[in-house]
Amino acid sequence: MLETAFFPPVSYFAAIAEEFTLSPGRVNSFVPSQVWIEACENYQKQSYRNRCRIYAAGGMENLSIPIIHENGTYSLPIKEIRIDWTTPWLTRLKKAIVSAYETSAYFEYYKDELFQIMDSRPEKLFDLNMEILNFFLAKTGIVAEIHLTKKFSLPGSGMFPGKDLRGIIHPKRDNSILTDLGLDKPYWQVFSPKHGFIPDLSIMDLLFNEGPDSINYLKSRYLSDTTPLLSR
Repeated sequence: MLETAFFPPVSYFAAIAEEFTLSPGRVNSFVPSQVWIEACENYQKQSYRNRCRIYAAGGMENLSIPIIHENGTYSLPIKEIRIDWTTPWLTRLKKAIVSAYETSAYFEYYKDELFQIMDSRPEKLFDLNMEILNFFLAKTGIVAEIHLTKKFSLPGSGMFPGKDLRGIIHPKRDNSILTDLGLDKPYWQVFSPKHGFIPDLSIMDLLFNEGPDSINYLKSRYLSDTTPLLSR
């Protein structure tokens, strides 16, 4: 189980990919991940729910979505949180992404479809995050069945029988997901010659730099370099 996130970090997708396996034929034969997104919690500030991290020319940069603050914002269900479209934040965000990744190997292949999602301007933060999640699942090649929770249960309550990662993937706290999965290794980043490798940035950093090979990075414990990539 995971919380909703805006351009989630690599660890978020690595956690999803862990449960995704290939059957013996390995090509077009999947056992999908079963993923639950927490849809019944209240909104929490300073989290990945409305922010992400990218690799800009000056190093790591935080991007965020402004939300409409209403009476009791932090007691509102996450699915009711509305995006504030009254300021030109989207233009600034897209410029930041272009500046960071326009020279990456695969940015041109994905940018139009990705920007189209944001240009559709969904009213609710949760809806935008779900579209972004589905986009990156498809482009990285992770096969997952996404479910939304029907009621809220406290983390650690034992009500959810699977792996509960709520509160684990957070911008203010390190997590051991990539290390535990054997994925604490570098991949090529545009500005790594200048600043070195920065781990666990937004999944866009991995996709724009590695493209179709992103799945090999996320599933390196199970796939060899010679394994055919999943069809898209």
